[in-house]
Amino acid sequence: MTASSDEPPAEDRAGPPPGPPAENRAEDRAGPPPGTPAEGRAADRAELHAEPHGAALGTRLNWLRAAVLGANDGIVSTAGLVVGVAGATGDRTALLTAGLAGLLAGSMSMAAGEYVSVSTQRDSERAAIALERRELREQPDAELDELTGLLADRGLSREVAREAAVQLTERDALRAHARVELGIDPDALAEPWHAAVASFLAFTAGALLPLLAIVLPSASARLPVTVCSVLSALVLTGWWSARLGAARAGRAMLRNAGGGALAMAVTYGAGSLLGAVAL
Repeated sequence: MTASSDEPPAEDRAGPPPGPPAENRAEDRAGPPPGTPAEGRAADRAELHAEPHGAALGTRLNWLRAAVLGANDGIVSTAGLVVGVAGATGDRTALLTAGLAGLLAGSMSMAAGEYVSVSTQRDSERAAIALERRELREQPDAELDELTGLLADRGLSREVAREAAVQLTERDALRAHARVELGIDPDALAEPWHAAVASFLAFTAGALLPLLAIVLPSASARLPVTVCSVLSALVLTGWWSARLGAARAGRAMLRNAGGGALAMAVTYGAGSLLGAVAL
């Protein structure tokens, strides 16, 4: 028997001949060919680098952090006030009056301060956007070069950065510069009234706890209930603020509760002293 009779034909040993199934393998490895569907790939990559994808999450975290801090302020300030009054008198009406006055004054102060602060921030953002609009109108070439440099600094090659800058400018030059250069989303400027209402509600929610804790229980249980409730709430807000800031929770909780305990001790001592002098 000859060896040639057992061997497969030469074309079988060489593998399948090139044909349509394998013609486009190099093209497949290289990705989709340039064309209409991929015209904006450079601009899309630039958007990934330029658009603050964490901006929405960061904004939500900032609002949540502000709410926690507002509630914390309401707890500490109102607790210090009512405990101080409790050191001077055990009259329920006096405690309720002092607590409500502190709640309203504190919440209005927080809301007004937040409104002024966020209004100033929004005015600054609008002024920066207006300046950018004027620069785009007066020196578009220089602004295009600036956008190219900013995109290159974010990791794009110079050629891709230039192509992306051109495409972003053609789409919406002001929006591109606001996001890349200024870090501002023109469609999501700060809202002063939203911030004011959020601060008002957060402070009020925090202040209600010590107010109810000092007014509702019997005279003998007021201080223990108030102190325990306030310290528990401060431990919780300390833990939550640490979570938001990626800090150590134990230290934050201890610091928060310790500050509240110190505030209540000082005001209670002052109230007791004034009550004794008045008597």
